[in-house]
Amino acid sequence: MKHQSDFTHDLRAAYDADLEKLDAAKHGWARTPVTERIALLQAVKDALMPVAEGWATTAARKKRLAPDSPLVGEEWTSGPYALMGMCNGLMQTLSQIEGKAYLEHLPTRQLSNGQTAVRVVPHSIWDRLLLSGVKADIWMQRGVTPANLKSHAATAYDIAPDKRVGKVALVLGAGNIASISPLDAFQKLFLENQVVILKMNPVNDYLTDYLRAALKPLIDRDALRIVKGNGEAGAYLTDHPLVEEIHITGARATHDAIVWGTGEEGARNKSAGTPINPRHITSELGAVCPTIVVPGPWSTADIRFQAEHIATQKLHNSGFNCVAVQSLILPRDWDKTDPLMKEVGRVMAEFARREAYYPGAEARMAEFAEHAEGEQQLPRGQGVPPCYVADMERGDTEWLKQQEVFAPALGVKHLDAADAETFLRDAIDWANDNLYGTLGGNILIHPATIREIGRARFEEIVADFRYGTIAINAWTGLGFLLAPVPWGGFAGATLENVESGIGTVHNCFMLEDTERTVIEAPWSPFPRNLVSGRFTLLPRPPWFVTNRRQDKVGRLLTRFQYKPSWLKLPRIFVNALLG
Repeated sequence: MKHQSDFTHDLRAAYDADLEKLDAAKHGWARTPVTERIALLQAVKDALMPVAEGWATTAARKKRLAPDSPLVGEEWTSGPYALMGMCNGLMQTLSQIEGKAYLEHLPTRQLSNGQTAVRVVPHSIWDRLLLSGVKADIWMQRGVTPANLKSHAATAYDIAPDKRVGKVALVLGAGNIASISPLDAFQKLFLENQVVILKMNPVNDYLTDYLRAALKPLIDRDALRIVKGNGEAGAYLTDHPLVEEIHITGARATHDAIVWGTGEEGARNKSAGTPINPRHITSELGAVCPTIVVPGPWSTADIRFQAEHIATQKLHNSGFNCVAVQSLILPRDWDKTDPLMKEVGRVMAEFARREAYYPGAEARMAEFAEHAEGEQQLPRGQGVPPCYVADMERGDTEWLKQQEVFAPALGVKHLDAADAETFLRDAIDWANDNLYGTLGGNILIHPATIREIGRARFEEIVADFRYGTIAINAWTGLGFLLAPVPWGGFAGATLENVESGIGTVHNCFMLEDTERTVIEAPWSPFPRNLVSGRFTLLPRPPWFVTNRRQDKVGRLLTRFQYKPSWLKLPRIFVNALLG
């Protein structure tokens, strides 16, 4: 049996060997022809498909889900499906990278505030069928126009291949959602021309063998290494002389420890603006994400559906999402507020019965309860922790507004609602001014209310909502799944005020100088939307915790992403409708 010191020595030696291989290969990777990159992505798809079942079922088991639970579908859609979709998106972009021709197929428009919006979803016939009615626009930063858009996309490919200089990047993986780590690595590999050492998080490093198998073509090319290790191992890598850049998905405290140090020394360094780590660091760090419920002519069916929506926003992956809603902003004295909350409780009790698997959840929930005053507990079944609900106007309100709990806990804020537009403006101002982070914000609003406000006026109001992804009648988690969408905090964060992180990932169209993404989905699912005349084919979304067929749909969608075919659509549609 080895002593810990011997193990540490062996681990460092293994890291050193991997980094030396990567360092030797970094310039070669940067100069890899586009045709070879496309072939490598196809090889990844071919290697991923045989291990997708094991990946999804192992993740579900480790998260303590029953093998026959529909919630296993979460592990399909947020795991193999998301990675397969990114491969497809990058292959499409790279096939038209010459002259950046792919940008010519992306519609653009000028917003009322002068910014440029780029429509990235729907982009294909498959989007129009499988994501019927869903739209996603990327709002570019000021100064980016349709005329100069090509200068703000895929700039790493503007450098002649023989002149490209590679770098070694360290990616510190997240422990909650399985595809975060490989997708973060793809950002460095394909958008920034950097080789990657990916350190898995100890919470989900059981996926290491599956990822090594799926990404073997990149490992064989010496563009990627996947390693395990604890916090001490991570600290060794962040300060390794061969590591030139770092990307982290995780907690704000971890980011600050890397950049500034810990304790009093870290506080002094941050105050003085003298980071201890000089490397370029990008990050995604979570937030206290809001959902704004705008008053309007909601029917009983609307209340039921949007209650499922809110429960999903909170309890997808049992609440362990950086973009899980943690602040629900409701209109005071609206006659639908109480029925909506009662329905949310019913949905959680019936459909979200799963354990809080993530380490430290029990302690974080207890801490949440300590800072709340008279918190409620929405039961979720015997042996399952309740969802804690706190009034954000009582107790330690500053703590509730500034601490991401990363557990089944929800704060509720009531605001007066003289009218829908005033309420929406006030809710946006409150979220911007009070809540930690800028990762994702959601707005649930009846289409009739949007018409009442006016579409142009509504868009002007949304422009004040400072979040990296905004979901209108959707959940910002959908933005994570969409390969074309940049994922990260609102533009403008700094090392000193990092908020939800610096930079973005995903973004298969390789757009740069993005500010935010705005996603809009149908208010009602198919076929109920036919009654209102707003036709879409989207039924209850497969990522909803209430979807009884999401395990089947997730598997079918992954297979579809591997080899799209009209013949595969009927089974997907049948299971989607039955969900």
